[in-house]
Amino acid sequence: QVQLVESGGGLVQAGGSLRLSCGASGSTSASNVFSTNTAKWFRQAPGKPREWVALMTPFGPTNYRASVKGRFTISADSTSNTMYLQMNNLKPEDTAVYYCNVEVNMTPYWGPGTQVSVSS
Repeated sequence: QVQLVESGGGLVQAGGSLRLSCGASGSTSASNVFSTNTAKWFRQAPGKPREWVALMTPFGPTNYRASVKGRFTISADSTSNTMYLQMNNLKPEDTAVYYCNVEVNMTPYWGPGTQVSVSS
């Protein structure tokens, strides 16, 4: 079992920055979970489907959806078992609940989400 908890959301003006964190805990499956499994950030705006934002693989390569490329950076710290999403130059259209996700042994795990609101 893996428990994920996001933090770091909030209200920010357009052009501002936030750093989201996703902490992992649980059974031995949760140990070094972000360095041994592909991990992702998703977001869901009101009335819209959940969408993928960024991913990182165990061997390092990352990828981003086009609308956030160059503004968002995904990373992880294995010592603290935490994944991050650094978000710069935020835009009102980035407003959403952000979720972290990791798939371990073909089982997906999700955090409860953290709200990010960007005012114009």
